[in-house]
Amino acid sequence: MKSLSESEMNFAEMIWENEPIPSGQLVKMCAEQFEWKKSTTYTVLKHLCEYGYFQNQDAVVTSQISKEEYLKNESSRFVEEKFQGSLSKFLAAFTGGRKLSAKQVEEIKDMIEGFDE
Repeated sequence: MKSLSESEMNFAEMIWENEPIPSGQLVKMCAEQFEWKKSTTYTVLKHLCEYGYFQNQDAVVTSQISKEEYLKNESSRFVEEKFQGSLSKFLAAFTGGRKLSAKQVEEIKDMIEGFDE
């Protein structure tokens, strides 16, 4: 799936937080929050529907993918592209050489062990 731009992500979050949402209400919310015209809202919505994130059926907008799924996919893509898929390289870069607390180490261990289940 395509990565979302900052404005697309803000729009998507609005939908995720309010779905199912009538498209007319979405237009009003975008006018208030983003100062978008009706045509802008429908253009962005059309693109996000084409990308497979949302659907606009009978003038009601709902998600095809949850925010959590999107973030999981983006995180995986980031690690794959920037760290050749190496989670250990990502963690080393993310922590910046800082020493992790015992609690943080335990949380990471628990997370890794949870992958086996």
